[in-house]
Amino acid sequence: MKKSVLKIFLFLSLSILLITQILVQTSCANIIPPQGGLRDSLPPVLLSAKPADSTKNFSADRITFSFDEYVEIQDVQKNLIVSPVPKVAPNVERRLTNIYVKLRDTLQPNTTYTLDFGNSIKDLNEGNVFKNFTYVFTTGTYFDSLQLRGKVILAKDASVDTSLTVMLYKNTNDSAIIKEKPRYIAKVDKQGNFRFRNLPAGTYALYAMKDEGNSYRFSGRDQLFAFADKPVVTGDTTFFTLYAFPDNEGASSAPPPKKQQPSKEKRLIIKNNLDKNQQDLLKNFIFSVEVPFKTLDTTKIVFASDSTFTPVSGYSFIKDSTGKQITLQYPWKENTQYHLIFDKDFGVDTLGNKLLKDDTISFVTRKTADYGSIRLKLLNLDTSRNPVLLLLQNNLVVDSAIMTSPDFYRQLLPPGEYELRILEDNNKNGKWDPGEFFGKHKQPELIKPLARKINIKPNWENEFEVDSKAVVKPEDRHPQQNGAQKTNQPGNRRN
Repeated sequence: MKKSVLKIFLFLSLSILLITQILVQTSCANIIPPQGGLRDSLPPVLLSAKPADSTKNFSADRITFSFDEYVEIQDVQKNLIVSPVPKVAPNVERRLTNIYVKLRDTLQPNTTYTLDFGNSIKDLNEGNVFKNFTYVFTTGTYFDSLQLRGKVILAKDASVDTSLTVMLYKNTNDSAIIKEKPRYIAKVDKQGNFRFRNLPAGTYALYAMKDEGNSYRFSGRDQLFAFADKPVVTGDTTFFTLYAFPDNEGASSAPPPKKQQPSKEKRLIIKNNLDKNQQDLLKNFIFSVEVPFKTLDTTKIVFASDSTFTPVSGYSFIKDSTGKQITLQYPWKENTQYHLIFDKDFGVDTLGNKLLKDDTISFVTRKTADYGSIRLKLLNLDTSRNPVLLLLQNNLVVDSAIMTSPDFYRQLLPPGEYELRILEDNNKNGKWDPGEFFGKHKQPELIKPLARKINIKPNWENEFEVDSKAVVKPEDRHPQQNGAQKTNQPGNRRN
């Protein structure tokens, strides 16, 4: 009896201990909420199109596209391309899982039409894109199937502008691009490539334009524009390359003159182009005023040097066409202090403002040790193309040289990384010239960016060999290009 009671007692004790341990472990455990499902990464699926894609003898005026989920369409007026180009653009609406296209233009007989939505359709919740969607139909009994392919690049730097529209005109007269809409249009991709599909047999004028207003007409005013030298024939297997340039280069690049406003301080304010009060040995000193000069007497400006204010000779002042900017040209000496002393009566602007008292601008020129020398050999250079070497920093030309031989040398050049480009200077004027379409049909001069960059070290004799045939591909023309070289180049040495 005693043994039975003892066994029961031990069993109960162990049971209580076990239950207590389980409760403690449960209370200390982390509570994990239920996990959601995976993010939807699939694009919408087209369930049906009414009338069906690739319909022949098409006569409807409304097309319905049904998807398996809620969809939206982004900037349809910009992204939807209808070819042939209609006189009146279709009306497009989105309702839940459907997209409705109302054709508002009379369809032409025996004609193949394409509606290219590109990447404008996506699902409503996650934004997954229904890519490269094109719908085709014909009002006749067969589909046109000819093509044209090519690329558009910018002549000035061989880059790609993906906002360009490529156009085919049935009317090959030059005036058509101003007066008429094109027959067919296509967009360029990220590499600058374009392709026309479902074309009928025919001859067309081929252009590319920056068409920001969706007018499909040439307007000028620095509009990017490119043209083929002669009409093209559909079905031609030639890969056409067009070189875009701003029409009327510089004609409207300057901002319109602003109405002169009286200075709050009622005095002449002089600004300059010094960098941290230092003068670049390779640049001119420039000073400017806010309002054009009415009168200017440069003999009342004293140019002196050193702490002794010794007068300087051999310089000149040049006023620009705006009347606001004055350039001081002088062969600077390194690490030298200079002074410009302005008599208070040296100039009066058109509002009657002048200096209230004599004024002085003092500055120091940079040291030659702040610059590096460069000795460059361009391998495989074709001098028959009248090459001009361009050296750029931050997309601005710092130096250039007409290359009659493969060798280039500069004793002083600002340090830093440089991009190299070769201009094919057709008219031998030493600068880039845009094209001219109306009347002359002259193509722009081409500038080819070289694949290799160079890095100039200060107080260093920098030497490089660069292959002039190794150029950057248009699709790689980005702020950070391929082919950049390391700073430490073999053969460089201290000045």
